[in-house]
Amino acid sequence: MISAAVLRECGRPPVVERRPAPVPAAGSVPIEVVAAPITPLDLLCASGASYFGTPATPYVPGVQGVGHLADGTPVWFATPAGMRPGDGSMASVVAVPVGDVVALPPGAPLVLIAALGLSAVAAHGALHAAGGPAGRDVVVLGAGGVVGQAAIQLALLGGARRVTAVARSVAALRRAESLGAVATTIDRLEGPADLIVDPVFGEPAARALRTLRPGGALVNLGSSAGATAPIDSATLRSGSLRILGYTNNALSSTDRAAVITEIAAHATAGRLTVTHSPVPFAEVAAAWTDEGPGRRVLTF
Repeated sequence: MISAAVLRECGRPPVVERRPAPVPAAGSVPIEVVAAPITPLDLLCASGASYFGTPATPYVPGVQGVGHLADGTPVWFATPAGMRPGDGSMASVVAVPVGDVVALPPGAPLVLIAALGLSAVAAHGALHAAGGPAGRDVVVLGAGGVVGQAAIQLALLGGARRVTAVARSVAALRRAESLGAVATTIDRLEGPADLIVDPVFGEPAARALRTLRPGGALVNLGSSAGATAPIDSATLRSGSLRILGYTNNALSSTDRAAVITEIAAHATAGRLTVTHSPVPFAEVAAAWTDEGPGRRVLTF
């Protein structure tokens, strides 16, 4: 028997239950889970109001996790839990198709990699969707979030000339400065910029767009500040600006694995981190509704 967080009703936290260990299908491998993050995508899917539709319940949530194969190899893995039928990462043992498993380096900080995971993949993708950060002035909106923190560091690691981080709270601004960014609020943001990483949209995106140099680009990957933005035609046309959308769902498993490998290497070398809080697995229900800063990571 294994322990699993089971969501029986959309809109309510999962509860810990005992259930039989999964039997790996052909092409799948068993993984002993070390940590599984609670991500915005997990919460969205479990709400029953996501664009993927209402998931069939009961199911085990968790779109990603880290753990060990039977031979002890540390791995990161992904699941479609909440997006398609099937169970996810929030269980002590899971069975995952080999194509969704990525080997990690020896000594990798597994809990940190769980916290970074797909959020860091999204930050990396947004930075490279419009030519990459090398030699460019980059603005990161929503810099206090996990995607924002990862984007700051990955932009600098990718050779950005300057990274300006935009956040609301004093703590987030200080955190951004500690990561090497020039920190500011949206009402004090000044240009010029070449690339904007935008996990928030809404009014902040519209304001940030006005700081772009001619030919610059805003890459959107979220809408926490608003589903629509008051963007005017003149701003777009006068600077020949570009607005792009990014989603991890467009990545092949091979491309995703390559980015996870890069992220894991940076994290293992101490070059990439993010605010996160390890939470004992038994406390999943409380962690599910905790809106404190950083990423909650369930640990086994």
